[in-house]
Amino acid sequence: MFSHLIRRGLIFLPAVLLAGCNTVVLNPSGDIASQQGRLIVISTILMLLIIVPVIALTVLFAWRYRKSNTEARYEPDWDHSTQLELVIWGAPLLIIIALGLLTWISTHTLDPYRKLSRLDAQRPMPENVKPLTVEVVALDWKWLFIYPEQGIATVNELAAPVDRPIEFKITASTVMNSFYIPALAGQIYAMPGMQTKLNAVINKPGEFEGFSANYSGAGFSDMRFKFHGVSDEDFDAWVKKVKSSGGALKRAEYIALEKPSIKDPVQHFNAVDGTLFHAILNRCVAEGQVCMDQQMMTDKNVKDDAKGEKTEKGAATAAPQEVAMAAGQHHHE
Repeated sequence: MFSHLIRRGLIFLPAVLLAGCNTVVLNPSGDIASQQGRLIVISTILMLLIIVPVIALTVLFAWRYRKSNTEARYEPDWDHSTQLELVIWGAPLLIIIALGLLTWISTHTLDPYRKLSRLDAQRPMPENVKPLTVEVVALDWKWLFIYPEQGIATVNELAAPVDRPIEFKITASTVMNSFYIPALAGQIYAMPGMQTKLNAVINKPGEFEGFSANYSGAGFSDMRFKFHGVSDEDFDAWVKKVKSSGGALKRAEYIALEKPSIKDPVQHFNAVDGTLFHAILNRCVAEGQVCMDQQMMTDKNVKDDAKGEKTEKGAATAAPQEVAMAAGQHHHE
């Protein structure tokens, strides 16, 4: 009786262990995440086509050729089977080819920099739909979201209309992080001095979890935010709510906000310095700092000028030599 209960318990143990798992990755609310989830399922099934038979045959061979089974065929001189070799090498090769094709196609189709061509599997992208631009800054240890078109900013809160494409421009203040909303799309790294992009769309209304998927220090565990998928009307109402609360986010306020802090509450800013994200990206927020893009342009101009001077000097040096050579040739004649 007791052993029977143990066996039944072992059968249901995986279900109990998985009951607390969040399956949002395989049941997302955004088209990009949905395609990525389907890619995971297809890849897993293709790999299981090899793994399951191998495990089953391992158990079968161990049972069939056990010491006590005297009826099993004993062939100590067997060493080769062409048919078996074809199966052993052919099946994995076909699966690898299938996975390679799947990876090649999905790598281009799901490129996060690529503009969306559809809202979901049944609906193409309507014409003249302008994406919602959101500038994302990973701070220590919180998320800053700037809406340049709406002229607002938030900390640890993000909202977007359902069925409207979103264009994220992502960077970081100090260390590398990873911007990740499982229900929306895969994770994209946020790096200081660099800008990454993500194009995505949310297809269902709701409140979804967002967080950093890359360890970045003491406050990493609490570097989370809420992403709200709402209707167009509710998004407009949310923008009005943000505009009616908080103060302006200018460079001085950003420098104070940038200081490391843990478990920050949601903050709203009803106005934003239009050049702030450019300054954050180019690491020139503080007064007197030279922006990276300006410095690189200056370096390029200096390099081009030096190259031009070297070319002119070489031409000037070559001219007298050519005259002398011509004169020598004339004298010889």
